[in-house]
Amino acid sequence: MERDKLIEMYRTMKLIRRIEQRINDEYKYDEIKTPIHLSIGQEAVAAGVCVHLRKDDYIFSTHRNHAQYIAKGGNIRKMIAELYLRTTGCARGRGGSMHLVDTDVGILGSTAIVGGNIPLGTGTALASKLLNNDRVTVVFFGDGAADEGTFHESLNFAAVRKLPVVYVCENNFYAINSHQKARQAGEGIYQWGRGYGMPGYRIDGNDVLEVSEYARQAIERCRKGEGPTLLECITYRWKGHIGTVDDVGDGYRPKEEYDYWLSKCSIKRFAEFLRIKEILTDELEKAIDEEIDTTVEDAFSFAKSSPKPSTVELTEFVYVD
Repeated sequence: MERDKLIEMYRTMKLIRRIEQRINDEYKYDEIKTPIHLSIGQEAVAAGVCVHLRKDDYIFSTHRNHAQYIAKGGNIRKMIAELYLRTTGCARGRGGSMHLVDTDVGILGSTAIVGGNIPLGTGTALASKLLNNDRVTVVFFGDGAADEGTFHESLNFAAVRKLPVVYVCENNFYAINSHQKARQAGEGIYQWGRGYGMPGYRIDGNDVLEVSEYARQAIERCRKGEGPTLLECITYRWKGHIGTVDDVGDGYRPKEEYDYWLSKCSIKRFAEFLRIKEILTDELEKAIDEEIDTTVEDAFSFAKSSPKPSTVELTEFVYVD
């Protein structure tokens, strides 16, 4: 991969981490009036996939959508303002964390309904094929969504019609606090893709280089008209299902498991690789960190200083027969 692309992925991963850590820190002040689902620890998936997408390609995400929004190039100011439910937010303060949208960069919306985004992304892929516009759709979802009928129906339809869509499962093993082994039999979600007639791969979701390579191949396959691909990215979220808690201990996630995955930090691993290749220097890392700090501070200042919706706006954008 080109040096610029490698640096771009590193910068994206660090930006995602820094923003979500700041959200985690700010949440206790109760100014962010929306439920939040953090993906700290999973940054490599969004960064590795979105680096190969064009601005006009589409993505659909879930309730845990900050990383994908950032990696696809969504407006950071508008994202943070949406968390504070301000009028300057990307959904004008009406959607909150779980419903980020930025149509300028192909983010057509996120949905909190588990598996609800999978048929939506399949639909845009169908539209792209009918319009012959060379656009690719990527649908991000968790392992819990593979339990839903929409997952299976969408994969079957996409394979039959050879749609330009990449299904990316961020398998962090837990649907809230229910482990995958308690919900699914078999050897892996990726095999369902093969069962429906498309390539299916299980990859290391904490290795951004591996994610990037498989995503590149899948996206190129779509552009050639060869149909969809399913990528099961094995990863782990450091925070709990919702909010800022860790969900670690008796009745939740085992401490040994949690510590193991913290040791597999995707950003640290990638930084070590870049240093070995003499791509990441102390000076470059400092410059990236300073740029990210400026971006984060600007976004939070913008959000906090933005106006809140007024009561007269309650009837706007409401449709009735």
